[in-house]
Amino acid sequence: MIGMRRREFITLLCGAAVTWPLAAHAQQPEKLPTIGFLGANRPSAQSQWTAAFVQRLRELGWIEGRSIAIEYRWAEGPSERYAEIAAEFVRLKVDVIVTYATPAVIAAKQATSVIPIVFAAAADPVSTGLVASLARPGGNVTGLSSQASDLAGKRLALLQEVVPGLDRLAILANVGSPNALLEMREFQATTSTLGIEVATLEIRRAEDIAPALEAIKGRAQALYVAIDPLTVTNRIRINTLAQGARMPTMYALREYVEAGGLMSYGPNLPDLFRRAADYVDKILRGAKPADIPIEQPTKFDLVVNLVTAKALGIEVPPPLLARADEVIE
Repeated sequence: MIGMRRREFITLLCGAAVTWPLAAHAQQPEKLPTIGFLGANRPSAQSQWTAAFVQRLRELGWIEGRSIAIEYRWAEGPSERYAEIAAEFVRLKVDVIVTYATPAVIAAKQATSVIPIVFAAAADPVSTGLVASLARPGGNVTGLSSQASDLAGKRLALLQEVVPGLDRLAILANVGSPNALLEMREFQATTSTLGIEVATLEIRRAEDIAPALEAIKGRAQALYVAIDPLTVTNRIRINTLAQGARMPTMYALREYVEAGGLMSYGPNLPDLFRRAADYVDKILRGAKPADIPIEQPTKFDLVVNLVTAKALGIEVPPPLLARADEVIE
């Protein structure tokens, strides 16, 4: 009896030795679909955009940490980081790369022709070579156009309401950024038809900002800043220097105005990031980026900072304030 029990015990032990590893293997969770999120700025600069993206994913059934994984990487301004992050995502074999701004999208596209890439916002993606056409992007890239280059005339008209008799203007642009160049040229074309004198301030890195604005002090009535990760990251510095030079500022994004700029008019970025989540959803469910058309912005915001206006001694016309989507007081 005792011998039988020993044999039974040994048999049970051997069986367990075989079964436990198999059970442990069976219980290992499957690899979650993974998004490589390439943030062109600091996390704080686009926290609202990221939150909108993640919230929309959740609404579509993709819950971070449970049904999907997100690898966040932040370039924090320097464009050299885009290629490094894109290469890392390729090594990690993420299922889709999400980013925004033309230079970051170009870096991702150069890193891979296989992994799907979704851009939440990029100016004129056809002329910059990101996609073949709006209707049929082709390749592995799709997303949403920010349409930033089409809005220069409206922003100039808003500046003219705030600065009557505007005839001398400065435009600050990162000439290393294709979308900033597009916006700058569109703005220059608009001002030339109105006889407005424009001084172009070309920058490539953060260290160029202060000398550029110092050079224009007293020679321009207002400052227009082209949208770009470099200027977004350094928006507080730009606004501080512009206020010191007594120059009202116009931007494309509300984030600049929340950081002390005077006005912005442009696409609602949180909305574009929400819609980017829809693209990701379609791709993870089997759609090909080449077949998902590029979409345009549908929501635009006019934001006015009255605190900045008061500091500059500017009275914003009541009709303009009445049209504003948000007034910062």
